[in-house]
Amino acid sequence: MAGLIALGLFAGACSTGGTGTRDEGAAMTAPTQHGVASPRAPGAASKTKTVDPVAVLRKDPTVSKRIKAELKPCSGAGYPVDTSYGNLTGGTVPDVVINVLTCADSVGVGTFVYREKNDAYEKVFEAEEPAVYATIDRGELVVTQQIYARGDAATFPSGEDVVTYGWADTKFSERYRVRNDYSRAVGNGDGNADESAAPSDH
Repeated sequence: MAGLIALGLFAGACSTGGTGTRDEGAAMTAPTQHGVASPRAPGAASKTKTVDPVAVLRKDPTVSKRIKAELKPCSGAGYPVDTSYGNLTGGTVPDVVINVLTCADSVGVGTFVYREKNDAYEKVFEAEEPAVYATIDRGELVVTQQIYARGDAATFPSGEDVVTYGWADTKFSERYRVRNDYSRAVGNGDGNADESAAPSDH
């Protein structure tokens, strides 16, 4: 009888399969659309929490009226705001990067970085300029700004500046700057979208 009971307990333990709770808990994902994931500081993953980016920006009196005017739903499909979470300032909880876009063409009009302090969010970086967008890359803040020449369409800028910032002495400092000039001979950037790509018959 003891042998049968032991056999029954063994079978019961094996029958749980994948239906039981995993010891390590559910996998955590950051609600980003364009952002690049960055390594978290030890212990930060357990304290990660999402924020309402629209509420954070609206509550901040230093955010301009121009940016706040963009904080409205796009055709009822949600707000034009991208949010990234990652450790940028060396804190114990992830920092928050918020990008505000235009509804019409998804061009960035402002980017902001907040860190949690005393159960509130303190802004530590901002760039309220046209065609700007920020991501997190391996613990550093990377800000890309499109460059437009006269006559450029919104979808075909002439180039971009990519600036990498690192956190030091309670503020972000520029580490690297890269300028990329785009070719004018491809796509519609040269204004010759209607020209035939076929070779001549000469």
